[in-house]
Amino acid sequence: GASVLLTVCLILFLLAVKSGANAFIRRFFNTCWRTKGICRKSCHKSEIFHVFCDVSILCCIDKKHLPSMVGK
Repeated sequence: GASVLLTVCLILFLLAVKSGANAFIRRFFNTCWRTKGICRKSCHKSEIFHVFCDVSILCCIDKKHLPSMVGK
């Protein structure tokens, strides 16, 4: 029925994301910090590490998107 069709669609969607068929969807799932950051193994010079995406992956955020630190 409808639930089988929904399950098949979900599996195909997840496979497309994993295989890199759709770069926009893959980038969306690879984002962090309310989609302002991106998960990478190392951050670029204009970015700062803020939180972890995974055990060994950093959430790199452009410095302009970070909230201003109080008492800095």
